[in-house]
Amino acid sequence: MPVRRALRLVRRYWRVLVRYATRYTAPVRRAWRRSLQLRVVAITLVASSLLVGTFGWFIADRSAEILLSRAEDEARSALTTKVEFARKQLSLYPQARDPELQSGLEELVNALFDGDPADPGSAVISIRAEGWPNLRAVAVRPVDTRDLITPEMIRAVSGDGGGVSKQIRTAEIEGETIKFLVYGSPVTTRFGQVELYYMVPLTSEDQDANLMRTTVLATGLALVILLGVVAGLVTRLVVTPVRVAARTAQRLSAGLLDQRMKVDGEDDLALLAAAFNQMAANLQRQIVRLEEMSRLQRRFTSDVSHELRTPLTTVRMAADLIFSERDEFDPAVARSAELLQAELDRFEELLTDLLEISRFDAGFAALDAEHTDLVPIVERVAERLAGLAERVGVEIQLNLPDTPVIAEVDPRRVERVLRNLVGNAVEHAEAKPVQVTLATDDAAVAITVRDHGIGLKPGEERLVFNRFWRADPSRARQTGGTGLGLSISVEDARLHGGWLEAWGSPGEGAQFRLTLPVRAGDRLVAAPLPLIPRDRNVEVS
Repeated sequence: MPVRRALRLVRRYWRVLVRYATRYTAPVRRAWRRSLQLRVVAITLVASSLLVGTFGWFIADRSAEILLSRAEDEARSALTTKVEFARKQLSLYPQARDPELQSGLEELVNALFDGDPADPGSAVISIRAEGWPNLRAVAVRPVDTRDLITPEMIRAVSGDGGGVSKQIRTAEIEGETIKFLVYGSPVTTRFGQVELYYMVPLTSEDQDANLMRTTVLATGLALVILLGVVAGLVTRLVVTPVRVAARTAQRLSAGLLDQRMKVDGEDDLALLAAAFNQMAANLQRQIVRLEEMSRLQRRFTSDVSHELRTPLTTVRMAADLIFSERDEFDPAVARSAELLQAELDRFEELLTDLLEISRFDAGFAALDAEHTDLVPIVERVAERLAGLAERVGVEIQLNLPDTPVIAEVDPRRVERVLRNLVGNAVEHAEAKPVQVTLATDDAAVAITVRDHGIGLKPGEERLVFNRFWRADPSRARQTGGTGLGLSISVEDARLHGGWLEAWGSPGEGAQFRLTLPVRAGDRLVAAPLPLIPRDRNVEVS
């Protein structure tokens, strides 16, 4: 249990840490994603820091090795001279018991010393006679050499087959910590063997190495900063025109077709700016030409629709007269009168839809919003389409709230949208029920129309709102639609600031969802009803 509690505590603190880290690093991450110049400069600084750091470390380390090697060569050369001098001086004493040998060793050390005894950084010379009890070790100064001359080094110098040995040691002399290069060598005399230790301070070499490291570090830091500045300047030269091009492209996409980039010089960026300006000019000409063609097309559609109204009214009067007298005609003529009446109805509906589309295209469509209860509208649409549903064997099922659903909408346009949706659902239901569901929340109201017919293929949920598009053009019409109903419906939804969406799956039917804001002008965020029906996997009989 304590382990589990500890793990839970660690996980909790870890989540808190991650949350705070994410919150406080968000501006940096956002700047990293948005700024190409920042990324280039940062990568340049990191790469140059690694390169300069590695090179500087190599230079400093190599320089320190050279300084140490030079000090070793000088110390070894001096040691050789001093060993030869000591051997000659000690050859005057034929035996170790000579009472003057001890004083001779002290005089020899003083003779070998070539520094200032008062300087704690001077070299230290010591002679030891490990095999002679009557002789004690002597040094040029009263310095404790136990930290400098280790037992391992003494054995390496004085043992059988001993020779020259070296090591680097650090000792505290007169309160100052000094690093020494210690050399030891045996000295063969007439009475036996003694050891000569030559301890050279490495103070100057350490100072030179530290100075070199500081110089390399300062130079490397200055070089990295310089590279960062150069990278920033170079990137700025490239990024600035790109940013200008991006801002110009944004203005062009916003409809400001006269925006152009400034062309300076004859380099690649100037060629880019000139090519961008040429592209913008071509786009402007094409857009203006297409807008003019679209305007002429809308005007043609509107004019034709209006001009057809007058002859259509005359033909309608004549057709109504013939249709009213059809019982007195022979069966073939009576059938022709019925067909004429039906096609005139479709033609008049097509003209009405064309006029409505032309008003949307021209931007003249206006929303006459008022506070309206949507429940009666849905019931009225279902009632008007009940005859058609009964003829094709479809049941319209209403799922409506028990309380009024009030929204600020244009009732005429909402009823037209529902009439199109329910009519299309009945036409495609294939004798299966059609469900109409109404729901609302504080911000939006949604109406779904669900059928269980042939459904929609993948991708067709976006095509159904195109003008004159049909999922199956070969299928016999039941409602005599014009192919513009859903196009007008989606424009009506957009005029309200709402959504009209479709879902469908082959063999599972389709569902359309109309979502409108409760208050006119509000922005929709979510819909009270799902677009994909919950019963999509339920078999409907």
